[in-house]
Amino acid sequence: MINYREHLVLNKTTIREALAKLDVLAANAVVFVVDDSDKLIGSLTDGDVRRGLLKGVSIEESVEAIIQDNPKFIRKDERDILQIIDFRERNFKIIPVLDKDDRVINIVNFRYMRSYLPVDAVIMAGGRGQRLRPLTDTTPKPLLKVGDKSIMEHNVDRLALYGIDDFWFSVRYLGEQIEDYFGDGSEKNCAISYVWEDEPLGTIGSVSKIKDFKHNHVLISNSDVLTNLDYEAFYLDFIKQDADLAVVTIPYNVSIPYAVLETSNNHIIDFKEKPTYTYYSNGGIYLMKKEVLDLIPENALFNATDLMEKLIEMSKKVISFPLIGYWLDVGKHEDFEKAQVDINNIKF
Repeated sequence: MINYREHLVLNKTTIREALAKLDVLAANAVVFVVDDSDKLIGSLTDGDVRRGLLKGVSIEESVEAIIQDNPKFIRKDERDILQIIDFRERNFKIIPVLDKDDRVINIVNFRYMRSYLPVDAVIMAGGRGQRLRPLTDTTPKPLLKVGDKSIMEHNVDRLALYGIDDFWFSVRYLGEQIEDYFGDGSEKNCAISYVWEDEPLGTIGSVSKIKDFKHNHVLISNSDVLTNLDYEAFYLDFIKQDADLAVVTIPYNVSIPYAVLETSNNHIIDFKEKPTYTYYSNGGIYLMKKEVLDLIPENALFNATDLMEKLIEMSKKVISFPLIGYWLDVGKHEDFEKAQVDINNIKF
C-alpha cells in the first residue's frame, strides 16, 4: 500500500521534480499539489506535464504553471457514499480526501480499494481465547496467524479495503501485544485508538467508553471472525432500510429426511415431504446508528444481544443481513485448522 503522502508535492516543486515523482508512482501517476499546510491547490498528471512542455513551459518552472486547479476531492466529514460510487463508476481512480480546512489527509485509490465508507469500526479483541489454549497462553487470539497474517489483521485489511480508516480496538487480555503489533495505524493509512477493559464487559460493553466517533454510523465486529463480507453492500442495505441496527447473519440449512406433519387436535392438516428449513445465526458483525450506543450502560457487563433486545423492545428497526459468502468463527482448534486451509482457497 502506498502512503498517501507519496502523492503530495509542494507548490514550489519544479516540474522536473514532480515528473520524477510521477515516474516512481508508475500506474498511480497523479500527484496533488499542496501548500506548506497540506492545503490542496491542484493536481498533476503525466498528461498535464506533456501539455505544459508542448506549450513551451520550462521543466524548471514551478508545478503551479501547469496544474489542474479544480481537482475532484472527497470531504472526510461529509463523505457521501453515492458520490463515491459515482466517482468509481466514472473511472476516477485516485481522489484526495480533505478535512474541513481543505488539507489533504488521505488518498482514495480505487486500484487498491473498493469503497470509502463513512463508518467507524470497533474491533472487539479483549477475550481470553480459552478454547484455543495453549496457543493463547502467550499470544492473544486475535494475533494468531492464519496464513501469513494474524486473524485480526485479516479483519483490518478487509475493512480498509472498503475505505474504513477510523478504528477502535477494544483490548484486555495481552492487549499490549495488540497495541505493539498495530501501533497507531499509520502504516496502514488509518487511525487506531485503543479502549482498555479493566474487567470483562461482554461483547459490546466497552464501546460505552468511546465518546469521539467520527461518523454517524458505527460498525462493531468480533476480532476472531474470518469473512469476505462485502461491507459496501452491507452498508447500502442498512441505509436503504433506514435501520437502527443491522446484524450480519449466517444461514444454516437443516434438512429433515422424513415428511413433517402439521397437526391440530391430532388431525393432520398439512405436511411437507422431506423439507429443508433455513435458520440464521448471529455472525458477530453489527452496523448501527451512533445514537444507538447511548443505550449501552457504562462500566457494566453488556452483550450485543442485550442491545438488540433493548432495541426490539423499543420497537426500533433491527434487521438481518444474510451473508452470501465466506464466514468462519475461529473459536476452537478445529476452526483454527480449517482457517489455515480456507485462507488459500477463499477469495478475500
